[in-house]
Amino acid sequence: MTKLADILRRQIAATGPMTLAQYMSACLLHPEHGYYTTQDALGVDGDFTTAPEISQMFGELIGLCVAQAWMDQGAPDRFALIELGPGRGTLIADVVRATANVPGFHAAANLHLVEASDRMRKLQTSALPAQQPDWHDTAETLPEDMPIFVIANEFFDALPIRQFQRDKKGWREVVVGLGPDDQMQRGLSDPAPIDALQHRLDDTEPGALVEVNAHATAAVDALARRIMAQGGMALFLDYGGWHSDGDTFQAVRAHRPVDPFAEPGRADLTAHVDFEALARAALIAGCAASQLTNQGVFLERLGITPRAQGLAKGLRGPELEAHVAAHRRLTHPDEMGSLFKVLGLYPSTESPPPGLDP
Repeated sequence: MTKLADILRRQIAATGPMTLAQYMSACLLHPEHGYYTTQDALGVDGDFTTAPEISQMFGELIGLCVAQAWMDQGAPDRFALIELGPGRGTLIADVVRATANVPGFHAAANLHLVEASDRMRKLQTSALPAQQPDWHDTAETLPEDMPIFVIANEFFDALPIRQFQRDKKGWREVVVGLGPDDQMQRGLSDPAPIDALQHRLDDTEPGALVEVNAHATAAVDALARRIMAQGGMALFLDYGGWHSDGDTFQAVRAHRPVDPFAEPGRADLTAHVDFEALARAALIAGCAASQLTNQGVFLERLGITPRAQGLAKGLRGPELEAHVAAHRRLTHPDEMGSLFKVLGLYPSTESPPPGLDP
């Protein structure tokens, strides 16, 4: 039982079932009892570990990729370096460190972080003691007067989704209501036709479930329009696939799956990213999108193995073993190498970011 559970039960009792997106938003971002407000999510002692926390190599290579893309676009003398959902600030700190010797890069960069949690902003400030970033609650308020170079690692998977189950009479939305024991549980709305899902009638059968993330496509639209008008690029790294197919909503606590309705506010809630929807949103905005690429392939193209070999020369014993394990975890197909994918956005007049194919 959590305080947030009581709040949500009272709300459902008063106004009826809520969408899955409303439930996720409350669980993650409630100002007093939300997950990002109260929990130490990252790391071995938290609930999950992201790639930047596994090894410095990840952030270093991402930083050099961004710097090369900046040079490929003429090294503009003023640009926005942006991270969406920076976590503790580990990734962007590694990016800043790795690009310190790129001529002109730091002098031209204006750092912007999209982060809604005050608690996480404090952690990011600690990770970036020499920086003065501008924070934003959403991507819609990012600069409109300079090129933008964007990094989003495990950002889209935490954005609230809606789920719809196909019915003979249309679509039934998955909602969160109260069961006979007054506990929160999933339910289904009455069937209705939904214009936005008309295209999914060709590849689904009655009973099939699809997920929609309007928050993600809105963010991509905001980024893509800026990239086309102002220049720049974006890198999206996350777990998921090319097409929404089935239920991927999940809760994780202490690195293990748990019931997403058992203790609202105490577990991380995520869903697999539909990269096809992100690419479609970019194309509609006039922006180019790269081919979807496995993270392992992307990192190998950027040179992670030579970098790993160089770092290994100064290591011995357990430190060397941990370093080798980190390289494997980031790149191997049986670990993060295939589950995580990379999508790049870039102006239609330019080449894709390094490591990606058009």
